[in-house]
Amino acid sequence: MHAQSADVRNPVSPVADTRKVVVDITGLNKYYSAFHVLKGIDLTVREGERIVLCGPSGSGKSTLIRCINRLEVAEKGRILVNNTDLSHSTREADNVRSEIGMVFQHFNLFPHMSVLDNCILAPMSVRGLPRKKAVELAQHFLQKVGIASQANKYPSQLSGGQQQRVAIARALCMEPKIMLFDEPTSALDPEMVSEVLDVMVKLAGSGMTMLCVTHEMGFARQVAERVLFLDGGMIIEDSPPEDFFNAPKSPRAKAFLAQIVH
Repeated sequence: MHAQSADVRNPVSPVADTRKVVVDITGLNKYYSAFHVLKGIDLTVREGERIVLCGPSGSGKSTLIRCINRLEVAEKGRILVNNTDLSHSTREADNVRSEIGMVFQHFNLFPHMSVLDNCILAPMSVRGLPRKKAVELAQHFLQKVGIASQANKYPSQLSGGQQQRVAIARALCMEPKIMLFDEPTSALDPEMVSEVLDVMVKLAGSGMTMLCVTHEMGFARQVAERVLFLDGGMIIEDSPPEDFFNAPKSPRAKAFLAQIVH
């Protein structure tokens, strides 16, 4: 079993939850030509929440989180992040986007740059940090993900698990307020999955707001406050993990769990 550290959920009951809303999505619709991939999505995320999105392939879960930082642009609906409307490209929206970290399935590291240079590029070019400060920040986060000793190597010299940990450190170097993960372990060999999940568990324990698309249900049980189950471009269930895994409401979720949870 992966990521066997302490349970970090500490869920806040909905009645008492006064944490501020950091993501507010209403009526989100996204099309790929004639394919209606997101159908009227409504979603509210509060500061510090850890949300896992799961569902069958093509259900819209990756598209949804990619819309949150405008890697995909929806045709209809509104996305507010920290009260800034990201539905349209503006300078203010671009500033808010720089506070949203993203980790992809296939790492997306620059192959011609060292680990360190991958990590300092955005802080220097987007945030305008001086090189010394950017290097200090990179060294700090590379240490956090347990890979500081690889700072001068190139991505091709690292394992898949190491590359994904670099990708997480690179995202953290922008000191984001929200982290998005798009199936961060699905491209890894099985023996490398746990090292990435362990880093994500620690990040969750730090209070970071996280939305993670994953099929790692052990991680969802351990870390998530909410599990969103998507199917056919809609959020079919939005439940605490205990309810989702022990008593899913929809037949589609029951069938999905029967296939994926062993």
